Amino acid sequence: MKTNELEAAQNEASIWMDKGIDFIGAYGPKVLGAILIWIIGSWIIKKILKQTNKVMEKRGYEKSLQKFLVNLLSWSLKVLLIVTLLGVLGVETTSFAAILASAGLAVGLALQGSLANFAGGVLIMIFKPFKIGDLIEAQGELGVVKEIEIFTTKLNSPENKEIIIPNGTLSNGNITNYTSEGTLRVNLTIGVGYDEDIKKAKAVLLKVLTDNPKVLKEPAPSVNVSELADSSVNFAVRPWSTTADYWDVYFTTLENCKLALDEAGIEIPYPHSVEIQKNA
Repeated sequence: MKTNELEAAQNEASIWMDKGIDFIGAYGPKVLGAILIWIIGSWIIKKILKQTNKVMEKRGYEKSLQKFLVNLLSWSLKVLLIVTLLGVLGVETTSFAAILASAGLAVGLALQGSLANFAGGVLIMIFKPFKIGDLIEAQGELGVVKEIEIFTTKLNSPENKEIIIPNGTLSNGNITNYTSEGTLRVNLTIGVGYDEDIKKAKAVLLKVLTDNPKVLKEPAPSVNVSELADSSVNFAVRPWSTTADYWDVYFTTLENCKLALDEAGIEIPYPHSVEIQKNA
């Protein structure tokens, strides 16, 4: 009886050993191949990410954009590596890829507006039409760029209001950058009466500009007759300044032109009303 039990146990052990050998023979090379692919793939991914970081730093990409793109690339490569491993192990990956594609399509449709803003943020950070600290005008808003994020850009208006503009509309619209060239021209119109000496008025206005230390010598300021209006001869007063001094030059020029014309006895016309009485 004991001999029969021993033989049965030996036979069962032999069967399990044969199954184990068959399993190792069938899947061992695949597992070893998958492990080898994982090691080599991980090493290649690290090299790719390292090189990508170097290229982005060399081209001056924004840190936030650089980090986001590297993480996105890292996850994409890892998913591709996992799918490859499953294929090596004999797992059917067609349905898995279809599920990923369907999920990606659903997420894309649900986040269509956000993806447009994301794409706009990427374009802004790559092509750099403006940077933090620039004075820009876009989407009907004027302000200093306070922060550039992936989905939105924040401006600080002259009234110290925070303006948040979606990057999708911002990147697809007109952008006026007042800072990029380093200098700005102040455009003013000053009118004098028709009875005044035009050459004298022009000399007085030009002296106001040249006496202001914040008005640039180059490009040179200019004063020219721009219009013969209904009740005044209008001068185009054009001083140049740095971006930082723009508003200071604008307001001081207006004030000093008025004071200088008054001192020179030159009239600045203003609207008059005439009352006509008819005797019965």
